[in-house]
Amino acid sequence: MSADHDHSHHHHHHDHAPKLDQVNTAFIVGIILNSVFVIIEVIAGLATHSLSLLTDAGHNLSDVAGLALALLAFKLTKVNSNNNYTFGYKRSTIIVSFFNALILFVAVGFIGYEAIMRFLAPETVDGGVMAWVAFIGIGINAFTAWLFVKDKDKDLNVKGAYLHMAVDAIVSLGVVVSGVIIYFTKWYWVDSVVSLIIAIVILKGTWSLLMDSLRLEMAGVPKAIEIENIKNELLKCKGVLDVHHMHVWALSTTDNAITAHVVIAPEFVSTFENIKKDLRHRLEHLNIQHSTLEPEFADEDCKQPDC
Repeated sequence: MSADHDHSHHHHHHDHAPKLDQVNTAFIVGIILNSVFVIIEVIAGLATHSLSLLTDAGHNLSDVAGLALALLAFKLTKVNSNNNYTFGYKRSTIIVSFFNALILFVAVGFIGYEAIMRFLAPETVDGGVMAWVAFIGIGINAFTAWLFVKDKDKDLNVKGAYLHMAVDAIVSLGVVVSGVIIYFTKWYWVDSVVSLIIAIVILKGTWSLLMDSLRLEMAGVPKAIEIENIKNELLKCKGVLDVHHMHVWALSTTDNAITAHVVIAPEFVSTFENIKKDLRHRLEHLNIQHSTLEPEFADEDCKQPDC
């Protein structure tokens, strides 16, 4: 029996996905604000010989690059499919979320290295200027993180952007605290201690992002989806005796797909179109938007090797 290919695009599933226009605006505002702040930090860092501000500027620059990559990925999701890329460029969102996690890890390594170097050879820093510039950074990063907070659990790229900005706000707070302490005590080593603490905080927040994106890169089942839950839900459909040879994977950070063999009771074979509609409806409520379902007779042996 021939397979039924259904790539449904019903709109009610978008409850699971962030609104593109809203997210695009958040990315553009974030890129502009953080680019301006990088310039401010570089000028202030060079003027005050503050290695801390220059390091943070480099970290913020990596965030601007991450935001730009994520924005590009979102733009690519709107590009139509073609003969070479039959799902379009949706998967670019997964690739970008993975690279964003890697960028954060590189930034952590850089911060950690600089912190140890400064601890071994403390630099004389203007704590006052350092604190004021970092204070501005708290406002910019916290505001940018707020732009993403609503959609952070709907998409890995938005979550990555939120983490970048939230972490930067924490970094800036750490720089403010160390700047104030240095200003009053001249304990220059405090800067290094705070930087190392910040690096640990970043690592903790980034690990889950890296694992989630790597899972999707490996065509693993998306974290929020349980295979058994899908099977149990599909078996509730009248006329369905069994569901097997199931494969579930992510097409993008918001769209998921499934292929499965559906065993139909003999008396329901002629009404498979109705069964298919019911199955699609159930799948969409489980955040699976693309389905390819192959019907089988109850007495038919599945020929697939892993059935």
